[in-house]
Amino acid sequence: MSEQQALVLDPTGSDPDAEHQTLRERGPATPVDILGVRAWSVSDPALLKQLLTSKDVSKDGRAHWPDFARTITTWPLALWIAAENMFTAYGSDHSRLRRMVAPALSARRTAALQPGIEALVTGLLDDLAARPAGESVDLREHLAYPVPLAVIGQLLGIPAHRRAEFRAVVDKVFATHLTAEEQAANTAALYGLLDDLIDARRTAPGEDMTSLLIATRDEEGDGSTLSATELRDTLLLMISAGYETTVNVIDQALTALLSDPRQLAHVRSGGCTWQDVVEETLRHEPAVKYLPLRYALTDIPLPDGRTIRSGDAILASYAAANRHPDLHHDAHRFDATRVSKEHLAFGHGVHFCLGAPLARLEVATVLRLFFDRFPDARLATEDLRRLPSLISNAHTSVPVVLRPAPADRP
Repeated sequence: MSEQQALVLDPTGSDPDAEHQTLRERGPATPVDILGVRAWSVSDPALLKQLLTSKDVSKDGRAHWPDFARTITTWPLALWIAAENMFTAYGSDHSRLRRMVAPALSARRTAALQPGIEALVTGLLDDLAARPAGESVDLREHLAYPVPLAVIGQLLGIPAHRRAEFRAVVDKVFATHLTAEEQAANTAALYGLLDDLIDARRTAPGEDMTSLLIATRDEEGDGSTLSATELRDTLLLMISAGYETTVNVIDQALTALLSDPRQLAHVRSGGCTWQDVVEETLRHEPAVKYLPLRYALTDIPLPDGRTIRSGDAILASYAAANRHPDLHHDAHRFDATRVSKEHLAFGHGVHFCLGAPLARLEVATVLRLFFDRFPDARLATEDLRRLPSLISNAHTSVPVVLRPAPADRP
């Protein structure tokens, strides 16, 4: 690791814009301390894309990080590097695990979900419409949360009455202000829920992804598919990556449009589309600010003459990269009419998020139907608090007045 003093990342994520600006000012890559672990934070988009596609960079900490054994016993983010699924796999193992999940998230299957998503959102908006005019409602709680939770719950075959339990533990996976002991207890609770789900779907299989993965494992049983640990950790990845992140994008997209009516006017005038809003939200306020971790398999020279040494940890700083001036002009400004849609919110290379089309569909559907139903909606306050997380990028709540009270109308 370089002799440059490591920047200590704020575990509560209280001022990410300032933190990301500091990262960019320190060079294309810079040493950081992330909850006690030293890593290279990479915020230059060109360098980040290079490292994300390099065979000299791995996501398998067990095989390629000398500090792995020591770190998983003490680090609050141990689950992020210790789970055994395609998120932490390298080479042929990654290809094998990704190949098993990909069919469930194909373009055809995703498109087939649209009518159900529209019906789900419409039902939620009906509930919101029943509230008195002038009343403030938290859209994160009553719209951004229930849509992805229901969609991923249906995909995985999670019974509706168990989804709140999954939500509670998944939310804590992203809560970087917790201690290692608190996160270990949360991980145990999450694995208990996953074991229950696997047992239930093995006993009563359905058309869901959990049942499909179980059948593949049980029928093949030759070691070429999923181990028991990989099955459980693949489900863990699907629910955490497929739920919390989409909640955050809905949160940020609604906030962006309600904070700047000019952006909403662009959509209504035909100057851009809902899909454009989704892409600009992903660029400007990605669901995940940092994504731990990757590991150098060999010495990697940096453009400024420094070197990432073999065995060093690497932290993908997606939010900082998305606003890098080399990627976009006036990168700090939210502009849904921006011609270039380039961003790294879903990653890059072989680990590009398989669920990206589904997330885009969910967010665009929510935006379109919400603003059709509530064209006069406005934020109830401009003082929105950020989630206490250096990973998860959203707000604790999004209070909105859906319709002005009669006395407030012009």
